[in-house]
Amino acid sequence: MQVHGPSHIHGAQSLNGPHLSRLGHSSAPTQSPAIRDELELSPMGQLLDKVQELPDIRSDLVARIRAEIAAGTYETEEKLEIALERLLDEIG
Repeated sequence: MQVHGPSHIHGAQSLNGPHLSRLGHSSAPTQSPAIRDELELSPMGQLLDKVQELPDIRSDLVARIRAEIAAGTYETEEKLEIALERLLDEIG
């Protein structure tokens, strides 16, 4: 491209520079390598992700069970048998 100053106005010019020759080159477009984004989480970030997956705490249920344990009414014979059956199923 030649610059002749502000008094000379040129028409539209191609974007190809003089160093590119149109002869002898195929018109097939070249493929650029694929761009890949990566994300790497720190151990603390992975821990926080796991914490967010935990279910919400049901405060009313926790308070009721604490009160039953304090009063000595939480552990019943029926609950102990269910827990024992589950334990034996898990072991066996």
